[in-house]
Amino acid sequence: MATVVNTLEAKTQLSKLIALAESGEEVIVARAGKPAVRLVPVRPPRRREFGFEDFDIPPGHPFFDPLPAEEIARWE
Repeated sequence: MATVVNTLEAKTQLSKLIALAESGEEVIVARAGKPAVRLVPVRPPRRREFGFEDFDIPPGHPFFDPLPAEEIARWE
């Protein structure tokens, strides 16, 4: 179940609401009783490894077909 607070309460308890969101609880801030925004934790970007994915293109695949003349004309 989500924690729903109005803007005035959110102003006075922002630190507590941030801690709740960081712990995984859904926190919704409402304006005049209508949901307006959701507080969510910022996740660090995942570490990316450099390199190439190992894959094979089977013989006869259209990847190896010559480009149509219209496509070649777009690159000239």
